[in-house]
Amino acid sequence: MIKTIKIKVPATTANLGPGFDCIGMALSIYNYLEIQEGTLNGESFVIFGNKRTPTDENNLIYKTIVSFYCNVGKKLPPITMRQRDYIPMARGLGSSAACVVAGLMAANALSGIGLSREELIQMGAQIEGHPDNSTPAFVGGLTVGIMTEQRLEYISIPCQSWQTLRFALMIPEFELSTEKARTILPFAYSRQDVVHNTSRTALLIAALMSGDFEKLSYALDDRIHQPYRIPLVPDMDVIFKQAKKMGAYNTYLSGAGPALIAITEDANFVERMLGFLSDLSNKWTIGWVSPDFTGATNEG
Repeated sequence: MIKTIKIKVPATTANLGPGFDCIGMALSIYNYLEIQEGTLNGESFVIFGNKRTPTDENNLIYKTIVSFYCNVGKKLPPITMRQRDYIPMARGLGSSAACVVAGLMAANALSGIGLSREELIQMGAQIEGHPDNSTPAFVGGLTVGIMTEQRLEYISIPCQSWQTLRFALMIPEFELSTEKARTILPFAYSRQDVVHNTSRTALLIAALMSGDFEKLSYALDDRIHQPYRIPLVPDMDVIFKQAKKMGAYNTYLSGAGPALIAITEDANFVERMLGFLSDLSNKWTIGWVSPDFTGATNEG
């Protein structure tokens, strides 16, 4: 009997303002992977996907599977992969991390090694180099994590008090590579900027856990990465200002960008903001997105 594995992985939004490389949240946008042993044409692998899906050895899911098999000392059998990708690429929504997570889960199931979810979470963070995308993609919800010399340490934040919060996702037509967005950041920061970010990060977590959402108007302010990335995201600063005027507690750059997310409790925010965005020189889409509280699943 041919073994078929079906994986579903959510998008993620990282940093959440001041939480650079440590805070991330899963979102209800998904990529799907179906993988099975064997190919019809005798090749070692066959990959089907969207127009932009690499179908050669450069496919990130395939590369992750190959690396997994090498690490556990097993030979990868011929495989057929089918991808359905709905997470926008190069927009700061964790599309690369979703591929890593899908690859690890598929390889673990296909190989029969049977690593625990926790072991896969650790592997994902090591591959990514930081935990704010792969960790929430695995576990769902909001996570806070750090990379020590030995391993990832993380905590999932309870989200029971979030029923009134709404997340408005704004995506521009242009892309921005994470590599480019990282190279623009400075190597050193002033004490004032470090204190600013540590205090806001603490306030952010306290506000989300306590339900005191009014504090988000201050807690999402950042001086570590967002100010330096403004030149890479046209209209980012004016969107931030306008969003507050139209009822958002605050807005932040999702991951390395260029997508932006406004947090509000106003059910009419998206409708009002749509008119403003339509007048900008670059085309932006806006819509509500919900947190995903389940994380990646094996639906096979």
